[in-house]
Amino acid sequence: MSGDESVRKRARHERGSQHECRGAATEEMGSGLAIGVDIGGTKVAAGLVDETGRILRSTRRDTPHRSTSPSVVEETIVDAVSELLATTEPGEVVAVGIGAAGFVAADRATVVFAPHLSWRDEPLQESLSHRIDLPIFVDNDANTAAWAEWRFGDSQDETHLVMVTLGTGIGGGLLIDGAIERGRFGIAGEFGHMQVVPEGLRCECGNRGCWEQYASGNALVREARSLVLAASPVAVDLLATAGGTIDGLTGPLITEAAKLGDPTARELLADVGRWLGIGMANIAAAFDPGTFVVGGGVSAAGDLLLGPAREAFERQLTGRGYRPPARIVAARLGNDAGLIGAADLARNDRRS
Repeated sequence: MSGDESVRKRARHERGSQHECRGAATEEMGSGLAIGVDIGGTKVAAGLVDETGRILRSTRRDTPHRSTSPSVVEETIVDAVSELLATTEPGEVVAVGIGAAGFVAADRATVVFAPHLSWRDEPLQESLSHRIDLPIFVDNDANTAAWAEWRFGDSQDETHLVMVTLGTGIGGGLLIDGAIERGRFGIAGEFGHMQVVPEGLRCECGNRGCWEQYASGNALVREARSLVLAASPVAVDLLATAGGTIDGLTGPLITEAAKLGDPTARELLADVGRWLGIGMANIAAAFDPGTFVVGGGVSAAGDLLLGPAREAFERQLTGRGYRPPARIVAARLGNDAGLIGAADLARNDRRS
């Protein structure tokens, strides 16, 4: 038997064992509806989710940009949850799960630090419990997205899964043998703040050269606007698509322009994709996952982003040619993964 065949056979055996474990674990899952809330750098999305991961109803609010008051974001969460609760019968909803874009402590109750929001040692679970009469579960938003993709997505038999979410910044989640790896202090998976360029661009976390400064929605928009500010002729058509204003250059607009064939938009997405692949190769060197699931708003670009990412990943992968490369796939649940996972984790309150 060749080395590659041995690796594939062992992987099939591990997936089979994991599938048996998943079956037993699924039988023990809790029942009832749960509300999941996904808090990003620019929005709060909430949904009423059943045991199969199906969203029955949803709502969305804009996050006050750079709000200096955590109470403002808290008010937004309570408002969204109250809207959904009003559509249900008493006792129908069993828990509320919060996926927060920040560093969540090991107690899964406190947001230690949020680079894109104003939370600093924020006792989020306690604050919300005073206003929502249901069990509250708090976790990092990329952890909740990773859980949802493993439970309900296309990676249900994967033993080692890494979630990378590209939004305002980069979130990350690591799931090993059906359990979220949160680290000693609860802050594992903050891949977006790996330094990839020494003394590089300043990041909102306070450091320089973080991965999310080169592969995120913010990076995509920043580079597009820098072309306009430099009066580059290659940005003329893209600026026109944005209505002639630099503020009109947003991530979704650039992505849509790329899908329609704008060469500059495609180049910008390819640049972000290459940085994405470089970062994932670094993660693979440390954790050797079988699958990378890429989610978040920027992932809507599909292969315009993931194609260059796969090429860069395979080019930068340590031991390339002598090891199986990980799969790199788009999140099946899209932008809903975070809230679906938050709801499911809250329903089952899995603290293992």
